[in-house]
Amino acid sequence: MRSWPRPDIPALPGHGSAPRLHDDASGRFLDSAAGVEPGETATLYVCGITPYDATHIGHAATYLAFDTLVRTWLDAGLDVLYTQNVTDVDDPLLERATATGVDWRELAASQVELFRTDMEALRVTPPDSYVGVTETIDSIAAAVAALRARGMAYAVPTPDALDPATSDWYFDIAAAEQSTPWVLGSESGLDQSTMGRLFAERGGDPEREGKRDPLDPLLWRAERAGEPAWDSVVGRGRPGWHIECSVIARETLGDTICVQGGGGDLVFPHHEFSAAHATALTGERFARVNAHGGLVAFDGEKMSKSLGNLVLVSQLRAAGSEPDAIRLAILAHPYRDDWEWQRGDELLAAERLAGWRASAARPASDELSAGLDDDDALALLERVRTRLHDDLDTPGALEQFDAWFSTPHSPASTALAARILDALLGIRL
Repeated sequence: MRSWPRPDIPALPGHGSAPRLHDDASGRFLDSAAGVEPGETATLYVCGITPYDATHIGHAATYLAFDTLVRTWLDAGLDVLYTQNVTDVDDPLLERATATGVDWRELAASQVELFRTDMEALRVTPPDSYVGVTETIDSIAAAVAALRARGMAYAVPTPDALDPATSDWYFDIAAAEQSTPWVLGSESGLDQSTMGRLFAERGGDPEREGKRDPLDPLLWRAERAGEPAWDSVVGRGRPGWHIECSVIARETLGDTICVQGGGGDLVFPHHEFSAAHATALTGERFARVNAHGGLVAFDGEKMSKSLGNLVLVSQLRAAGSEPDAIRLAILAHPYRDDWEWQRGDELLAAERLAGWRASAARPASDELSAGLDDDDALALLERVRTRLHDDLDTPGALEQFDAWFSTPHSPASTALAARILDALLGIRL
């Protein structure tokens, strides 16, 4: 699947260091690229959209957070290999297509294109591999077959399947815990009660008759009437949600990656079980760091299509908001925090950006024009690198520019400050 054009990222003097990130599995701050030396490759997998409500501010906040990670890795002298999926066949997409009378493939294609356009406008670094689930059906089915052969998948009778001889296939948590390094909760760090609640809220089916454990997740759904399906080694049907990401990540990045990322609503069950599936197939820990962004609310509720409270990047842009101002408004919040978008946030960010631009455009004094304060910009660079090293503290980094642009500087120093802002935070003066 095609992604979007890569933005130009200016080179900066010297190198920063790979940031520490909060790891949800351990609850500790860990080196995001532990063991990866300059010139070597850091690997990142970020779950992509289910394409039916792109691109709202919550989406944008997630991808800007991990864009900041990519930029800091590049600034640390690391090569980066980044994969993002597109869940281009799934229940929410099919339900939206049915409700709107649009073919699910057309709906997915249109929303993916809108997402690409928004990401390009926001100057988000594209993934090296941008992979749709529908492009990976055979590999996913083969992974389910491998889990079945290892005794970690089982069939559940499916009387409503189009072919009565086919069944749904489920992951066996107990079997996986007995024969792999993974145990339930090891990736999310959550207790049993919380996992049970979230499983029911986020697409799980704890009441499904015939399951061995209420939390066992679906691996493969047998074909139902009116649903898309593919022939495969495990019968005609389509993949479950979690196995998709484990397969796409391993095929493009390898068995163990540096960081698995996404929105906070993916901690459980999605990232718990996608990591479990990968570990069950390889015997290796899937990701060294599990990092997640906070959730964004609007009008007092988490943004969702069902509530009708989406703030869309495309709508803000169509109303005249500059993408750099939208980016600044989002990066003003710590990426791990839940927060609420307020009406006019993009206008306040535009005022802040305009102030920086006005300061940068002011004529310098003769002394400053001689470049006597060039070292100040190098000091700014180190302060910004320090803030981003600390769990991608973008609000703290932006405050460094507030202070910088409050006083005059030489043209050369101002030019370097602008490059720092562009390279590390993706905002152009």
